[in-house]
Amino acid sequence: MDDRCHRLPSEAEIAEINARHLIATPLKPADLLFVFGTREDAELRAREACRLWHDGYFRWSIVSGGVTAGSDRSECAIIKPPMVAGGIPADRILEEHRATNTGENVIFSLPIIDAALGLKNVRSVICLGNSWTARRYPMTLHRHWVEVDKMLHTIDSFAVPRALWHTDPEFRRRVLSEWDKIEPYRARGLIAEWPER
Repeated sequence: MDDRCHRLPSEAEIAEINARHLIATPLKPADLLFVFGTREDAELRAREACRLWHDGYFRWSIVSGGVTAGSDRSECAIIKPPMVAGGIPADRILEEHRATNTGENVIFSLPIIDAALGLKNVRSVICLGNSWTARRYPMTLHRHWVEVDKMLHTIDSFAVPRALWHTDPEFRRRVLSEWDKIEPYRARGLIAEWPER
């Protein structure tokens, strides 16, 4: 799969990825912001969470991410402090410190959300993550938590516009790597179709 992510996609594949993978949903105020951990652009992720908070888009959040290679701190421990410094009350940010992949982000976070808020009390979630991972965040959430209404908001620090991801070698590599995971993950039952067609 790794060699394939260095390919030059056809115009048809670019159009399909733009239409089906790099999607954005309209945002409306949600009960929960689900901040998926990252090694890339952690400060940007925290700043965007703060912007969403100040704009009234969520009442609670959870930051999920464990320790990854090259760090002795969890992704949660890296992302939460700048969120608090940016004005989100610390007691409004739930923490998950063990996840090492997107599936674990969801699986390990659901009991924490349930204990703090009650899953039945959360009706809407905004998924916040990397643009190149895109719909795989809500697809993973949909696999484990069908009932909740899901929205997707993604960010990145690439200089090229998102629709031109294929013109930047690193952006292209990341997008193609994630795009190529969708069907195998779906076949293994790790993700579920979202948005439902």
